[in-house]
Amino acid sequence: MMRLIPNHTSQIKRAKEISFRFDGQTIKAHQGETILVALMGNGIKHLRDAPVDVKPRGAFCCIGLCQECVVKVDGQLVESCRKIATDGLVVQSLRQ
Repeated sequence: MMRLIPNHTSQIKRAKEISFRFDGQTIKAHQGETILVALMGNGIKHLRDAPVDVKPRGAFCCIGLCQECVVKVDGQLVESCRKIATDGLVVQSLRQ
């Protein structure tokens, strides 16, 4: 494939690396990323199970409208696409 623009990826400066826990697993992220972006960057797509058919659910709209990416943080349900990941955060999926 031919690139029409120069590849500048080597010049990207990432924010400080942080980590948080998701279902007992350590997830690495960069400061300023949402929980969803960090999870997807680590290959995690299954965030909850559908209440009726128990099929896996994950990100859909990525702007906080659909609530498909809901997870539990500090006992509260939050859209993972809207919540910024912070160092030491503990996140739980809503899998049955």
